[in-house]
Amino acid sequence: MQQVTFPERVMYELGIKNLFVSNAAGGLNTSYAIGDIMLITDHINFFPDHPLHGPNFPTGPRFPDMHQVYDRELQAIAREIAAEKGIHLVEGVYVGVQGPTYETPSEYKMYRLLGGDAIGMSTVPEVIVAHHCGIRCFGISIITDLGVEGKIVEVSHEEVQKAANEVQPMMATIFRELLIRITPQ
Repeated sequence: MQQVTFPERVMYELGIKNLFVSNAAGGLNTSYAIGDIMLITDHINFFPDHPLHGPNFPTGPRFPDMHQVYDRELQAIAREIAAEKGIHLVEGVYVGVQGPTYETPSEYKMYRLLGGDAIGMSTVPEVIVAHHCGIRCFGISIITDLGVEGKIVEVSHEEVQKAANEVQPMMATIFRELLIRITPQ
């Protein structure tokens, strides 16, 4: 976990103020479709090792508040961009799990019942450490497969990559426009 989150520590030392993250995720929300772009509004951490275990880095408090990890101002700007560009955007809670397996149908159901809208094997540790460092965080998930009863099919890494690649240009548009709008002139 320390290796995974080391880049965020370096970003802090370099004076980085904003972190944009993206991931490929399984859709848990019954209204989602493959190819949806989900604005991450919150997350649920199911990683067994917490990235802040151990001695506290002096970048933030020992017990950081996590009620608003994903920056609302950045989310509002992203909504405006999506509306202007005609990009369909959904919003939801991302569940971070360790992997390296995709979930069983029963696991998908459990995570959905716990409040998850999308699930994946990344993002949460990095965002926790960035937030601890005082870096504003913004996240997007590309829904690449569905963990919804009746829609679950066998999935491969190649299929996930293919679905992500098809939507990536729209995600890049949101990121690019967001950077333009928050960069001081």
